[in-house]
Amino acid sequence: MVHHLLRRVGAALLGLALLLPAGAPAGAAVARAADEPVRVMALGDSITGSPGCWRALLHRDLTAAGHRVDMVGTLPPQGCGFAHDGDNEGHGGALVTDVAASGEAARWFAATRPQVVLMHFATNDVWSNRSTQQVLDAWTTLVARMRAVDPQVVVVVAQIIPVAPPTCGDCPARTRALNAAVPGWAATTSTAASPVLVVDHATGWDPARDTSDGVHPNDAGTARMAATWLPAAERALALVGGGTPTPTPTPNPTVVPTPTPTSTVVPTPAPTPTVAPTPAPAGGCTATYAVTSAWPGGFVASVRVTATGAVASSGWEVTVELPGGRVAHVWSATASGTSPVTFREAAWNGALAPGASTELGFQGTGSGAPGAVTCTAR
Repeated sequence: MVHHLLRRVGAALLGLALLLPAGAPAGAAVARAADEPVRVMALGDSITGSPGCWRALLHRDLTAAGHRVDMVGTLPPQGCGFAHDGDNEGHGGALVTDVAASGEAARWFAATRPQVVLMHFATNDVWSNRSTQQVLDAWTTLVARMRAVDPQVVVVVAQIIPVAPPTCGDCPARTRALNAAVPGWAATTSTAASPVLVVDHATGWDPARDTSDGVHPNDAGTARMAATWLPAAERALALVGGGTPTPTPTPNPTVVPTPTPTSTVVPTPAPTPTVAPTPAPAGGCTATYAVTSAWPGGFVASVRVTATGAVASSGWEVTVELPGGRVAHVWSATASGTSPVTFREAAWNGALAPGASTELGFQGTGSGAPGAVTCTAR
């Protein structure tokens, strides 16, 4: 009873502006050792994983606030410019309706045993004209599979960022219809043992300002998503129990004055003989192409680039022959040409250590059946 009360008090003190559906009291928690970090999974599509740098910012901010979290997932981190715990389940091009039907998510949950799941997963379904009810049914299936692994998992489901690509005039209305149904679904799915919370990513989102293509967040959108996730994640950590930060002994930061720099005279070194550098070993890479969704006249595909050389690459180039298709929109890369199409790294995912991977994705028209697929590292 004391442990139950402490969890309720901890959750109340957060005072966050987050929807808590009926039937999900703040006392629901997952038992764990006090010194263990909370296992948090980010689950979704390319918004979450390609590269999904809102995850990096969120991990940084949670850690800075004193929370001990272990970001979990079967997919490795991607480059976001600074070190972070980047394990995730952000599957570029995936439809949640397809993932739920395939049963593959059960393996992800069993392998990582998340205690908190942050789920932003419906963008490609909206784009592919899957109905609101189909998406909600898929979410229900995924939550059941989460609970089969941990009956006390805390789920935070997103009202997704508006989907507004130039090629889909109906997508904004479809997004609004789905988001309007999310609170009701969460209320009926939430239980005392396993709460389902709602976080609103739609309000205030401007696709023209916050995305690069009407769908995928740019730098401003990435920062906005991280800031929106933060209070939701903190509320979920409090419901797990023990995830709240340890208070720091000093209430105010100490300001350390910046010393005035002094000029230093650097002596001119004596010239040294020029030594011809030894050529660095050549890098290499592989590219794995997959059509993740298809419909009459269109498709979504992903390409996973893996560094195979003995040294890190500074960039890569993938060529894909598309005899019957054309690229309409691409994310996590730049594209040129028609068939073959040449994809080159984005600003954040060109540097790959040996064995590391990154993923690009694109929506196309026509057929996604490829011809030759090649990869060249620099």
